[in-house]
Formats: sequence, structure tokens, C-alpha cells
Amino acid sequence: MSREIRIAAVGDLLMKPLLIRMMRTGDKQGGSADNQGELYDFGQAFEPVARYLQDAHLTIGNLETTFAGGPDDGYTKPRRNPKNGNPTFNCPDAFASALKAAGFNVLATANNHCMDYGVRGLRRTLELLDKNGIAHVGTYRNRQESRSLCVQEVEGVRIGILSYTRDTNGIPVPKSQPAGVKKLVRTSMRKDLKRLRAISDFIIVCMHCGYEYHQRPAVHQKKLVRFLFRQGADVVLGSHPHVLQPAVCRTVKDIGGRTRKRFAVYSLGNFISTRLHGKDAALTGLIVRIKLRKASSGSVRLAGVEYIPTWVCMTKNGTEKKCRIVPIRQALAKPDPSYAGQLDRMKRAYRSAVRMYKLKN
Repeated sequence: MSREIRIAAVGDLLMKPLLIRMMRTGDKQGGSADNQGELYDFGQAFEPVARYLQDAHLTIGNLETTFAGGPDDGYTKPRRNPKNGNPTFNCPDAFASALKAAGFNVLATANNHCMDYGVRGLRRTLELLDKNGIAHVGTYRNRQESRSLCVQEVEGVRIGILSYTRDTNGIPVPKSQPAGVKKLVRTSMRKDLKRLRAISDFIIVCMHCGYEYHQRPAVHQKKLVRFLFRQGADVVLGSHPHVLQPAVCRTVKDIGGRTRKRFAVYSLGNFISTRLHGKDAALTGLIVRIKLRKASSGSVRLAGVEYIPTWVCMTKNGTEKKCRIVPIRQALAKPDPSYAGQLDRMKRAYRSAVRMYKLKN
């Protein structure tokens, strides 16, 4: 008898200062040093979509912030790197526990913001994820950790997960440090995938690259997907453009001789973020639900892919501010009065996703 395994994946968890301010609920006596006595409710954001994350056997996201600690204004005031002007992101520790409660099992940490607060911020981020029982891939604290491979066993299926980024916004890891970031370098990726093929049944690679706010994949994204398929990746999850990009499904024979159907989405968009430059595309994300089937013979294959477009709904009622990630189709079918003013924008976003992924209306 065959067995079905469900994997859910989302894009960028980009907690900007505006969102953090919206989720700050008030003072807390004896608060921890990192939040200066403030209390946050990050769980509110995931309530409308939690069931899609929690009923999967494995849920993956891209953590595009750090848990570097520090005074509260380090979270709620926009900050930029003085050397290159890029924004830097830091989030209260409470966001990690909210991610765990929402259903996240694994977070990709290799992205262009993982070094925003240096090696100290990188290490503290991984320590907090460990504390909350969330596995992480893409960054490491020491050489031993850099050589370890993430394999999640689900219903008897060994799922290997890797994560790589094209850059770190020009912030290097000092050469004297044992900590580091996995980069999109073919020689090292080839070695990692060779080792992972030997110990896993199915391989997922998180790929952080492309051009921000471009809705079509760049040439280098397409080349990397073809390379990763050839090296044995079964699924490639793209992030960084902050908008949705198309998906492809191909049957490819890899370097190990396995001919399989393989799937890639060039960009999952923002799962949580804010509007930028007046573009609603930055509020639109995707939950990809991937179905695997394990046959009685032990072979594992890709059995299907489901797309759930999402929208970051920010509302204000008097002094009360809320942020919700809503599944667009369901939200349009049964509108909530609190986001009635956004319905036309949500309809346009949904129509765009329908065209891109050939969804049934």
C-alpha cells in the first residue's frame, strides 16, 4: 500500500519594523532584556492560514530576518547599513515561538539578510531556533555544523533539505570565524548534493537569488534550477524577488541515474511583509503544498502540487491594528468586514496568481 506525505512551503518571512509595531500589544512587567518589557502577538498573523501549515507533515519557510536581540527600538525603527544603505532586519524573540506554533518545522536561513547583525546575530538566530525546536539550514556556527546535513524523517521517508544564497548584501563573514553562510557556488553544492543523495529519499533545495520585484525569473535562476535538478534535487524553492514567479515541473534524469518528475517555483513571494513602492505584488505570497507518494517497494515520487495564494491584510480599527495572512480565494468567497476596503486589490492579486499557476477559479 502506498503512503502519502504532505509538505508545505512558503516564501519570505520578512518582518519589517512596521509589522513589528503593529503586533506590539503593550507593556509586560519584568519583560526579557531583548524586548525592553514589550509584549508581542505575532500569532495573530498566522491564524487564517495555520491549518494549511499545521496539517502538513513538514512545513518550510525562508527566515528573512535575524534574532540578534537588543533594545526594542532595534526592532521597531527602520535601520540601514551605513556602508551600503541596505535595510537591516531584527525581530523580537517572540516571533520564533509564533513560527513554531504556526507549524513551521524547518527554516532556510541562508539569505541576503542573515548577516545584517554580523556573526553574533547569525549565531544568536540559530540558538533561538534551536531553543524553539525549529530545524535550520543554510547558516552555521562552526565547521562541524557546516558539514552536517539536514534530513527530516517523515512517515518513513528521509527528506534532505539544503539552503543557499547568492549574497549577504555585501556583509562578509570574517575569515577568522568558523561561522558562515552557504553560498550558491556550484562546486560546494555539487558536493553537498552528492552526500545527500546517499542518505535521503527526496531532496529539497532552497535557492535565494533573482532580482527583487521582477515577476519573471532571471537567466541565472533558470540555469541554477537545471543544475540542481541534474545534481539530484527533487524540489527547488526560490526566494528573494519578494513577488511571485512561475513554477516548472520537469522529468529529469539526474547524475545518479534516477529519472524523476521534479518541481521548482522560482519565487514563492512574500509570506509576510509590507507593500513597497505602492506595489501590491509584495503583499502576495504562496503556500505550495507538495504531495509525495511512497510505494510499498520503498520508492518515493512527486505525486502532485497545490497552490494557495495568500495576501498580507493590514487593517486599522481606531487604535487597534491587525495583520493577517489570509488565503485569498477563501477570503474573497467569505469577505470579512475588516478588510472590505482591500477586496478589489485582493481580486487583482488572485487573478494574477490564477494566470501564473493556471489555477482553477
